[in-house]
Amino acid sequence: MTVFTVHEPPASGGTLIDRALELRFVKEGFSWGAALATPVWLAARNEWIALAAYVALIAILGAVLAALGAEPAWVALIFAVLQIALGFEASELERWMLAQTGWREVGLVSGRRRSECERRFFDRWFSQDPIMVSSEPDSPARSLPRWSFPDWPGWRALLGMKP
Repeated sequence: MTVFTVHEPPASGGTLIDRALELRFVKEGFSWGAALATPVWLAARNEWIALAAYVALIAILGAVLAALGAEPAWVALIFAVLQIALGFEASELERWMLAQTGWREVGLVSGRRRSECERRFFDRWFSQDPIMVSSEPDSPARSLPRWSFPDWPGWRALLGMKP
């Protein structure tokens, strides 16, 4: 089972369709990209503060271990443990960075794969009627009539239903 949190940017407006284009899905769980290529993973997500902190941590940790005269095998083991820990905390780090820039969490969804999670989320998201819902009070979309099944006399009888 895959779990995603869904985040919306701070200045999103317009209809639900416009807002849906800006949503970001953050996967819960271990991230191989973060564990194996942390600097690339952080840069790809524009998490520059976290990247600077990571580089500083690696430099300081390397200097401390060199000053202590640590064996190369121990240094490699310590850095491997750090990378594995980053792999486990990658999603939490990404959510924290989004919150720091004003993004808000708008949902939590689970499924077998990402496409199923997105479908489930958008089924709920668009159940609010994307044509009718707008964050702008004087939007022309609000003046559109709602469609409903026509009330023809006797249509139920034609289908064999009781009135």
